[in-house]
Parts: sequence; C-alpha cells; structure tokens
Amino acid sequence: MSHKDAIFPAPDTSHPITLPDGTMHAGTVFLAAAIDHPRIEVGAYSYASAHHPPDDWAAHLAPYLYDFSLERLIIGKFCQIADGVQFITASANHRYDGISTYPFAVFGGGGREGRPSLPQTAGPDTIIGNDVWIGQGAKVLPGAQIGDGVIVGAGSVVSGNVAPFSVIGGNPATVRRKRFTPAQVEMLGAICWWDWPIERILALEELICGGDVEALIEHAP
Repeated sequence: MSHKDAIFPAPDTSHPITLPDGTMHAGTVFLAAAIDHPRIEVGAYSYASAHHPPDDWAAHLAPYLYDFSLERLIIGKFCQIADGVQFITASANHRYDGISTYPFAVFGGGGREGRPSLPQTAGPDTIIGNDVWIGQGAKVLPGAQIGDGVIVGAGSVVSGNVAPFSVIGGNPATVRRKRFTPAQVEMLGAICWWDWPIERILALEELICGGDVEALIEHAP
C-alpha cells in the first residue's frame, strides 16, 4: 500500500504514531487531543514528543501556567515540539521593579490578593505560529511571539518577537538565517497551506516539503 492510500490520523488522535508491532507510540501526542487546559490553545496536527511521556502534557510543557493564570499559551497548526521543550509563561514571573523579588505572599502572612510582593498586572500571552519546529530542550520565555515557519535550534532560549520563516538559535536566541526571500515569505503567508484540508496537504506533500515556493503557489486554491 502506498503512502497515498494510507489513512492519516485525525487531529483529535491522542497518539498518532503506530509502531511496527501495532501499538501506539506513547511518547508522541497530538496536543489538541492530549491537553485539556483552560489557558492553552493548540491547532490541529501540532505534536510534542518526550522520551519519558508525562501523565500531564500541559504541566510538562508549561509548568507555570495554572488554571487561574491570566495569560495564555497559543500554539498554531502543524507545530513540532521536541523532547524537553518548556514554555515559561508569565505566571512564573516575580516582581522585579523594586528592591526585592521575593514572593512573600506565596508563603502566607495574609491573603494573596493585592499583596505588594506579587506582580499586579497580567503578563503577556505566549504565541507560537503555524509549522514551527522547536528543537530539543529549548525554552520559550514569557510573551514570546514566534512567527509561522520558524525553526528554533536545540537548547535555545527564545524571547521577544521572531519573524516568520527564520532559523534561530542560541542564548539569547538570535536569527541565524532566513529560510526564504522576503517575497517568498509574503507569498507563503498569503496562501497559509496549513489551513488547507488535510487531503489537499497530503496530495501536495512533495511541494510543501520541498523548496520551490513558486511551484507551491501555483497549486494554491
């Protein structure tokens, strides 16, 4: 049976990889199916992998994002998140505009509401675009906004805004190169292949995974 005849897993499949013995690979999940968290939004077909699969993928990926947090973690479609990646969201922050950063209110001495040792404003959302590959052990800091098609090198520490289709790496992560010309980036942003039906995506797999942007543009709806 050719790959074109095989069934592609639905986006609500928890474990989309089937091993040769017929069992499901526990270490890879489609996140939209594996995460039920009020402050996390994940697009279709985005997956994460872990050598030691966690019981709670939300806590594994974003350990400081709580049900009561004010910020959100938003991940687009077709993202690829390697083992050890963490999103350090704004609820991890301490107050750092005064003399001490110590969170006295966390340990008692009264209620937490309005306490001067805690940040008084909501932190920014962390937003990951579509078709973003985040390499092993990378850390994404509060409020980072990573554009579509970005590749994040292993071990990188990412903050701020990252332009679409950049390759970044290091601590702090910096742009190492652009994947395409500005004109090609504009065209790819216009066609948004990740919004096409999965059947069309699979039919054009060779073009989507190839480097001929103009050829893919010719097949855009």
